[in-house]
Amino acid sequence: MPASQTLLFPDPRPLIERLGLEFFRELTERPGVYLMQDATGLVLYVGKAKNLRQRLSHYRVANPDRMGRRHLRLLRQVARIEVQECADEIAALAREAELLRALKPKFNRAGVWPATPRFLVWRWAGRTLELAISERPAIGWQVFGPFGSGAIFLRAAVARLLWYALNPASGSTAMPQGWLRGRLGAIAAIEANQSEVDLVLVKLFEGDIDGFVAWIGEQTKSLLKAYDLEMRDADLETVTSFMQAKTHRTLPFAAPDQSAGVAQKDQDGIFPFLAEDWKEP
Repeated sequence: MPASQTLLFPDPRPLIERLGLEFFRELTERPGVYLMQDATGLVLYVGKAKNLRQRLSHYRVANPDRMGRRHLRLLRQVARIEVQECADEIAALAREAELLRALKPKFNRAGVWPATPRFLVWRWAGRTLELAISERPAIGWQVFGPFGSGAIFLRAAVARLLWYALNPASGSTAMPQGWLRGRLGAIAAIEANQSEVDLVLVKLFEGDIDGFVAWIGEQTKSLLKAYDLEMRDADLETVTSFMQAKTHRTLPFAAPDQSAGVAQKDQDGIFPFLAEDWKEP
C-alpha cells in the first residue's frame, strides 16, 4: 500500500476506547502521580506530572511513528488509570519514587532498582556540542550529576530542547533519527553557537531553571506543530523536575580532575518515553 494512503487510517486510541474521552476531560490540572493498571489491577507503570491532565493527554493517541514498541505494548494492556493528586510537584516526585520502589512496575525501567551513578557530560568539538552519559567522567568533559539511570532521560530532554531552540523552523522534521523516542546513541551532537549555549547550560545546572525555560520559550516562538509544542513542554517538565529535585536533595562530590559539583540521589522515571541503549564516550 502506498505510504500516502496510510493517512486515511486514524492512529489507534486504545485508552480512549477503554476509558472514554470524559476520563481525560475530567482530569485535574494539579500535580500528582498516575498508576496504569491492567484488567486484573496489576500496576504496569507509574508516572508523575506537574499537570496530570496535560501529561495523560499525551497517551490518548498511540502513534507507532512516535512511540517505541514497548510503550505501545503498555498502552494496549492498560485497562484503568488511578490518579493521585499531590500538594505540589516535589511531593509528586517523592510519591512517585515511593511507588516505584514498592511496586516495581514492569514497564518502568527507571527508579525501580538502585542504579549505578551516571553523569550527564558535555563538551565542544569545534562548533558541535556533544552530550553524553558516563559512569566515569573523563578529562575534557563538563559534568553534571551524578544521577541513576535518570541521566538518560535528562540528556534526551536537554538535547531535544536545544534542538528545538536552535532549529525552530524545522522542528522535529529535521531532528536526528531516533531522538523523538529517546534514542540518542552514545553521543548526541548539535551544531550551535558555543558562547550562547554554554551560558545557557551553565546557568541551568547552577539552578537557574526560570532563565532556561524563558530562553527556550523565546527561541521556540515559531514552533507551529502541536506535537512539537507538546514535546517541548514535556521536556521542559522533565528538566524542571530534575532541577527541582536537585535543589531539595544534594550532596557534594568531586569529578575526576574537574571542579566540584553536586550529587543527586537516584530520582528517575520522569520522562514517559523509553531510553536507548548507550555506551560511554
